[in-house]
Amino acid sequence: MDFELNDEQRLFRETLRTFVDREIRPVAQEWEESGRYPTEIVATMRSMGLFGLTVPEEYGGLGADMVSFALVFEEIAKGWMGIAGILGSHTLACWMIAKHGTPQQKQQFLPDLATGARRSGIALTEPDAGTDLQGIRTVAVRDGDHYLLNGRKTWITNARHANPLPVLCKTTPGADPAHRGMSVLLVEEGFEVLRDLPKLGYKGTESCEVLFDNVRVPAANLLGGVEGRGMQQVLSGLETGRINVAARALGIAQAAYDEALSYAGQREAFGQKIGEFQAVQLKLADMAMKTQASRLLVYWAATRADAGHRVDMEAGMAKAFASEAAAECALLAMQVHGGYGYSKEFVVERLYRDAPLMMIGEGTNDIQRVVIARSLLSGKGRIG
Repeated sequence: MDFELNDEQRLFRETLRTFVDREIRPVAQEWEESGRYPTEIVATMRSMGLFGLTVPEEYGGLGADMVSFALVFEEIAKGWMGIAGILGSHTLACWMIAKHGTPQQKQQFLPDLATGARRSGIALTEPDAGTDLQGIRTVAVRDGDHYLLNGRKTWITNARHANPLPVLCKTTPGADPAHRGMSVLLVEEGFEVLRDLPKLGYKGTESCEVLFDNVRVPAANLLGGVEGRGMQQVLSGLETGRINVAARALGIAQAAYDEALSYAGQREAFGQKIGEFQAVQLKLADMAMKTQASRLLVYWAATRADAGHRVDMEAGMAKAFASEAAAECALLAMQVHGGYGYSKEFVVERLYRDAPLMMIGEGTNDIQRVVIARSLLSGKGRIG
């Protein structure tokens, strides 16, 4: 049992840290405050090949192992979680096309997605359907060699840049059960971005509401070429998506711990460093335990995925635990900083706003607990 990264993974992590320290940390506070889109950072991620994380090497991607995949989101989220969001939805879309796409779809989309010449996201959530994806109302009707797509999606990352945008819709609206009538269409153009949603945190990337009004989509862009498989395609992708979110949460927890530890060693009160007070030491110890436990769960889930196992239970555990640890560590770091922790001049204020999304995105933590319990009760998931 090896709990260490291999040499290639360690080198990859150092490359990521250098990138984050040089290009993300110096501008994160200012750009988040102004709402500036991180165009230059995106360009560097393209040059590093990060948009090809989940694209197989045969199509020009990195074909990264899942531990390296997790490292990308952990390290970038330590610098600015919103930047990790730009890659998150893109890599999920790439994974779904690589896993479920037809040979023609893979050849058409994956090479450009790998370089970032094309970017993507994924359109699942609707104003009246979040966790309950079978309740979506977006419908695609076959019209010769095309589908006519109508509906509305919300909380769509990369909406203005996505080409193609995988859209979960109903191709057989009356199917029973509903998931048998659901498909994914790869939409290249014709949809309208209605607005940007105002958010507490998660700045740097866009989160939009999107309208599909009789959008014509070639039938050749039906993911996998067969109707009725959309729900299965999406759920399989969300397993890796939850490793991504868990790794982002781990990055937030680590950043909160790092900031608190550094501040405790510098700030003085009553004639001594505040890190010498037992009350502060207890907070630092709790943060260190939660962060390291999160890391082990995230890397465990990633390693299981690399071994070819289904990881809905493992990814659910990592996502639920790490996201709650991130929220707790952000609050503890704010307490260690005292009044300064509430100031936008300090990083912990941003971490405190970014952390809650990790408990909601990619399936709420209540849903994760249901998935974990069902896996245990079915005998498919085992502990110990």
